[in-house]
Amino acid sequence: MKLIRFGEFEKEKPGVELPDGTRIDVSEAFNDFDEKFFADNGIEKLRNWLNANRNTAPKIDSSVRLGSPVARPSKIICIGLNYSDHAAEAGMKVPSEPIIFFKATTSLCGPNDPVVIPKNSKKTDWEVELALVIGKKAQYVEEDAALDYVAGYCLMNDYSEREFQLEREGQWVKGKSADTFSPLGPWLVTPGEAGDVHNLNLRLSVNGELLQSGNTKNLIFKIPMLVSYISQFMTLLPGDVISTGTPFGVGMAFKPPRYLKAGDVVSLGIDKLGISTQVAKSLF
Repeated sequence: MKLIRFGEFEKEKPGVELPDGTRIDVSEAFNDFDEKFFADNGIEKLRNWLNANRNTAPKIDSSVRLGSPVARPSKIICIGLNYSDHAAEAGMKVPSEPIIFFKATTSLCGPNDPVVIPKNSKKTDWEVELALVIGKKAQYVEEDAALDYVAGYCLMNDYSEREFQLEREGQWVKGKSADTFSPLGPWLVTPGEAGDVHNLNLRLSVNGELLQSGNTKNLIFKIPMLVSYISQFMTLLPGDVISTGTPFGVGMAFKPPRYLKAGDVVSLGIDKLGISTQVAKSLF
């Protein structure tokens, strides 16, 4: 299944995109795709509901805005330097354990919403990433059981302000958490439809120029390991988002570095998980 949320920002309703591309409204039966939905076996209930109601459910016009396919989660957890080629371009050694950092949940937005360059930003950068969504409460999970805790997978752009992240005192979270810095979607794709998530092509272009091209087979730390590892340090709640890292081709690694300016168009995609586009804008 492909779960979507649609409508105005912070007023989104839940829906589903069917295999033929038709989008249907499921809000009469389900309140939202949030922690409660996932914790209450919502994916299976939604699948059963669709079997009985997909032909009579209200249709959603294709022009309606898509929001994040997950309502604001308790956490957005990210993995740094999880591709060896990205570690090399960043001038950092390949980590022996996953590097974990957080993004503020207020950075979450729809897949095609504008990316707003923060006030005083000179170094806003892009990162195409595979993200996963937790489907049930996870504590001290064994690696061989970890995929049982995954509700589905999404395309994510982990936008970063490199000066705030790397040149200012403190943790990376400062450069990762501006509003609009976590466009997610267009869909949450359930595991059966996502296929082999360790063999998906990722790509990102800016103004039509391909800058990132990679494959999830090159993840240093695979998804089962990440879910298990993170669950040793914190409780993962249903709906939590884990973004797994980016391959080679981020703006800070170019010589000279390349960063976003107002009007730039960022387009990205992952096999089976869809595509998204953000146009950079400045409000300041």
